[in-house]
Amino acid sequence: MHDFWPVRGNARAVQCPAMKTIELPALRALSGVLLAASLLLGACAGGTAPPPTAVTSVAPTAPTEVSVSAAASMRDDGAFMLDVREPDEWAAGHISGATLIPLGQLPGRLAEVPRGRMVITVCRTGHRAAEARDILLGAGFDAVSSMTGGMNDWIAANLPVVTGP
Repeated sequence: MHDFWPVRGNARAVQCPAMKTIELPALRALSGVLLAASLLLGACAGGTAPPPTAVTSVAPTAPTEVSVSAAASMRDDGAFMLDVREPDEWAAGHISGATLIPLGQLPGRLAEVPRGRMVITVCRTGHRAAEARDILLGAGFDAVSSMTGGMNDWIAANLPVVTGP
């Protein structure tokens, strides 16, 4: 036999043998409060609270995407510009000071991307840059944004471009 069961005609309430009818929203709120209290008391008592390293997801500390003008400003302020295009695209024109790591090589070359700096990912139109941003975020980088519009918009905005390898 179940400890709780729906109250006849009211799918938003349950009945407990030891108590009267309880509305489901109140029951959910009560269970949330009890869970939070038990976690807090466990942590205060040196008990069962998970260690800080158990956190698997951290909210990014940077906007998901930035415009070319914002990216140029962030570059001037010291952001690491990561170009994820192919070498022939890079040679045709890239942002001065950027680093080339083609998207397909990025998972194996994460150690070349600094963790202590803002990272702006760049490609031709912005699509590969978004993929690169997601790879970096998934690898634990927290200060990563992709540049919308890519090099197409960078060039259209008359921002400086370097050619050659």
